[in-house]
Amino acid sequence: MATQNSTPHWIDAPGGRLFARSWRPQAPREDPGRKPPIILFHDSLGCVKLWRGFPALLADCAGRLVIAYDRLGFGGSDPRTDLPGPNFIRDEAERYFPALRAGLGFDRFAAFGHSVGGGMAAHCAALHRTACEALVTESAQFFVEDRTRSGILQAKAQFKDAAAFERLRGLHGEKAQWVLDAWTETWLSPGFADWTLEATLAQVTCPTLVIHGSEDEYGSLRHPRQIADRVAGVAQLEILPGVRHVPHREREAWVAQRVATFLQEPVMQA
Repeated sequence: MATQNSTPHWIDAPGGRLFARSWRPQAPREDPGRKPPIILFHDSLGCVKLWRGFPALLADCAGRLVIAYDRLGFGGSDPRTDLPGPNFIRDEAERYFPALRAGLGFDRFAAFGHSVGGGMAAHCAALHRTACEALVTESAQFFVEDRTRSGILQAKAQFKDAAAFERLRGLHGEKAQWVLDAWTETWLSPGFADWTLEATLAQVTCPTLVIHGSEDEYGSLRHPRQIADRVAGVAQLEILPGVRHVPHREREAWVAQRVATFLQEPVMQA
């Protein structure tokens, strides 16, 4: 993970402290503090470290501060003992994101979420819509699809391999088993089967960019098309041929520049 021009932060939140890191552009064209920061919401097994060099590249491309944080129980944030409930995606926007805003002292923001983080970013855009300048979803789920559940079951079996689990431990330490259970047991539970972003997207009024790989193993193209169709604001849709679930790693430079261009468009300046 690139840490140049970056700063670590610890934020008090309900249930414990959150770890965050912020990146400034290496050669800003203007004061990056004049533009709302881009907030990164990680996926189900993710954390700040797993974003690798993408936040630094995005900061340079967009000329803005980029902030990534670990949800409670993940990465460098404090442990959590209870597994997330069926409303955990909305809870992130209601309980933890306000603590991040207060702790880091920003008001307006642009939200970028990968996978389940895309749903969390959408909830933040809906619940804090007067402050959200733009929403970017990447590989986000719109509903619980059989393909999503199948991909999770396959991943759950793969993590029985000691080497795979050790890689997860390298990201989350002793919290690794909790992180794995928080993902698999929540998404596979009957109580989560009817979850959807539909009502939330109807409240998203900011410009939205929807990015999805054509070969995403955790969601068909129904997801990005539904997201782009359901948001109340203007939406742009990008389907990347041959790309799987992590476009910001597989097409890192393209994603960073596409997001930067999106944030610079005239509709964003209105």
